[in-house]
Amino acid sequence: MSKSINTKYIKKSKPSFSVDETVEKLLEGNIDALSRTITLVESTKQEDQDFSNEVVTKCLPNTGNSIRIGITGVPGVGKSTFIESFGNYLITIGKKVAVLAIDPSSQKTGGSILGDKTRMETLVQNPNVYVRPSPSRGSLGGVAKATRESILLCEAAGFDVILVETVGVGQSEISVRGMVDFFLLLMLSGAGDELQGIKRGIMEMADAVVITKADGDNLKLAKNAMLEYKNALHLFPASESEWIPQVAHCSAYENLNIDKVWEIIQSYENKTKLNGFLEKNRISQAQFWLNERINELLIAKFYQDKEAQNDKLQLEEKVKKGIISPFNAAEQLVNKYLKNE
Repeated sequence: MSKSINTKYIKKSKPSFSVDETVEKLLEGNIDALSRTITLVESTKQEDQDFSNEVVTKCLPNTGNSIRIGITGVPGVGKSTFIESFGNYLITIGKKVAVLAIDPSSQKTGGSILGDKTRMETLVQNPNVYVRPSPSRGSLGGVAKATRESILLCEAAGFDVILVETVGVGQSEISVRGMVDFFLLLMLSGAGDELQGIKRGIMEMADAVVITKADGDNLKLAKNAMLEYKNALHLFPASESEWIPQVAHCSAYENLNIDKVWEIIQSYENKTKLNGFLEKNRISQAQFWLNERINELLIAKFYQDKEAQNDKLQLEEKVKKGIISPFNAAEQLVNKYLKNE
């Protein structure tokens, strides 16, 4: 039998499908095929990786037709509540919405802890919505390594708004910024730390800052926080996109100003399409992820090589005893490994 990738089949659920059959079902918008393929993308098994890589490659001509939105914010800011309200609004204006919700991982099982489907009860019931919680497994920035491929698969399946919800705020959230078109930062008001220095790096990446839970007694606090953020954002250097970050407030609980957030995103999309930044940014992102994947594969192959690991153990002992510097040891290991390859 030929060893072509097309002879491999998805065995996660019956019936099984070839690569071409899987691509065909994806382009038809088949949710089962989408879920199975994302499961294979997330798998660490080589045969699953080979299969999913082929599917993603064949889907590429049918991708890129969505607006990709990253959503981040401190724990407790109401990311899932906002996404449910925002997603329900998008459905009413005829959009198909995919939510890639990155959950913290259990250290014991590696599985998702929060299970975002349980936190978006009304949203997941709509046939025009796809919610996929994925364990972060400790990857950089709280983003599962397979998220970029999942975005492409969702686009191929016909979803025109892709929402990527991250675990929380940190400097490594640049990983999210590197795979979306628009970066939305959700913030709370009245916490006394609106302009806290630790948030500066995140704010510099944000295309919009939205103050959540702006209802009842919090409404006045939210408006005051808006003014502070507007003043702070003016101090940041101009963006290559020529876009001026916007500040707004909303109440997901009362569905107030949710449409305003979408108007901001549309304005950004229109501007960056006209000035060419959207396409340029996506090309730059693809180059970035190429380099990231090369780094990941090289590291994985090195640590899977038994001879390299034996050499590493021997040199570790010399490092511990102060016979050789860790930098010299690392250089020796890598040089020997590359020569053996």
